[in-house]
Amino acid sequence: MTTHEVTNQPPVLAEYDVAEDATLLAGLHAFGAGWAEPELHDVGRLAGTAHVAEMARVVNEHPPVLRSHDRFGNRIDEVELHPYWHELMRLALSQGLHAIAWRTPRRTAHTARTAKLLVWGQTEAGHLCPVSMTYAVVPALRHAPDLAQRFEPLLETPEYDFGLRDPETKRGLVAGMSMTEKQGGSDVRANTTTATPAGDGSYVLVGHKWFVSAPMSDLFLVLAQAPRGLSCFFVPRVLPGGERNAIRLQRLKDKLGNRSNASAEVEYDGAVGWLVGEEGRGVRTIMEMVSATRLDAMTASAAGMRWGAVQALHHASHRRAFGALLVDQPLMANVLADLVVESEAATLLSLRVAAATDRSVAGDDAESAFRRLALPVAKYWVCKRAPVHAAEAMECLGGNGYVEESQMPRLYREAPVNSVWEGSGNVAALDVLRAMATRPESVDAVVDEVATVAGEDRRLDRALEALRKELVDGADLEVRARRVAERFALVLQASLLVRHGAPEVADAFMASRLDLDWGGAYGSLPSGVDLSGILMRARVVAGNPPRDG
Repeated sequence: MTTHEVTNQPPVLAEYDVAEDATLLAGLHAFGAGWAEPELHDVGRLAGTAHVAEMARVVNEHPPVLRSHDRFGNRIDEVELHPYWHELMRLALSQGLHAIAWRTPRRTAHTARTAKLLVWGQTEAGHLCPVSMTYAVVPALRHAPDLAQRFEPLLETPEYDFGLRDPETKRGLVAGMSMTEKQGGSDVRANTTTATPAGDGSYVLVGHKWFVSAPMSDLFLVLAQAPRGLSCFFVPRVLPGGERNAIRLQRLKDKLGNRSNASAEVEYDGAVGWLVGEEGRGVRTIMEMVSATRLDAMTASAAGMRWGAVQALHHASHRRAFGALLVDQPLMANVLADLVVESEAATLLSLRVAAATDRSVAGDDAESAFRRLALPVAKYWVCKRAPVHAAEAMECLGGNGYVEESQMPRLYREAPVNSVWEGSGNVAALDVLRAMATRPESVDAVVDEVATVAGEDRRLDRALEALRKELVDGADLEVRARRVAERFALVLQASLLVRHGAPEVADAFMASRLDLDWGGAYGSLPSGVDLSGILMRARVVAGNPPRDG
């Protein structure tokens, strides 16, 4: 039947190298991690396969199920996951996404890992949560050297070994964190979970947690009130020797997105834990972990932006309307180019903060100061831009994009989570002010970096001067915290694009974002911007070579 003939639909985008991204590769080399490019392409070719895309679809259509009891009535507190979830976890860990930064003797290992996450993050976001927490637990756990010596090697192995067993008998471990309580949320100092010394060096924990992501992990860092105040504890699900710890999974959260990953309400009913760091300094200890997961939250948002831009451009490069391909329609070209510009700015910012992490670990005080301010700035801004970016990318596919089969609704539902996790927008913006107050040298570090390209473009010069004036006025600073964070982010992204991006992308970014009347909507690039040049770069990434060769 002729009505069943399929025409004017794009082919499936599959079997391509996700790492073929000019800006990503330029940043990788600019920040000293070019040695990782072969590995990055290995990850990219795997990420671009139809099989990985199918696994991503299936795990989101078959979310986790809580099995609180076995058929005999015994409490088991286990999460049942689709086999594809376990395969995605196996692949992620085999590529070192959780551990390359710790077990690779390279000074730029964090940068290389972030680049891999920017690529693999375009597959499926839910399983990245336990991967990220396993990466992030290491620096915090080192505040308890004995525990770190026993468990860090198992946290860094490329083996994925699911199941409730004595952690020291497993081939590899996955970690999580347990902080939030229903009466406090981000205000963790309102936590009421107690930790009582047991007399043998361990503590007994009693209380609840409102959000525990990936509760099927092997071990957690948990905040609880000890005799000397809020403290951090190492709490495994199975105790050494094989006895199950008294950790009760009450229910799984029914979330907007991130549906492939379980998040649970948890009760500690006399659970056993061991102190990490000093009593009363739990927030400072666990912030080592939170800081690392904030980098990943920003990076995951940047990865989602790239995936959305590529999907939109792929569709527009094959779909015809009103007598021409969508990509050749001037207004659609403006929207697509704007999506690409946002994505490339987020990519470079993620890599720059990762590079600062590498240099901080190596003992560079100036880079440590830079990171202290740039991380909350970047986390705030990139995660805030992701939801509107996803919505615009979805709209580029029209009605097709609103249908689940396109996977664009999954991206749209996923986009807000990184702005909520690891500190909401307000928390991140206030942390920017805290960094400015407690480490004023961090302001100089960021401003000085932007100033290295002074004179390259008058628009950036004006924006930097406006930021300086904004900082001089100390009145109502908390009210203006988001505005300050945004201005920091924009001048930093602009300077990175000038130094490491394509000239046409840098020009488009400054012509829009640094203009005082910019409204934030996509598709508002002004006349004179090289739309075709921007799209040509991204079109190759999307597997769509120029039609004329």
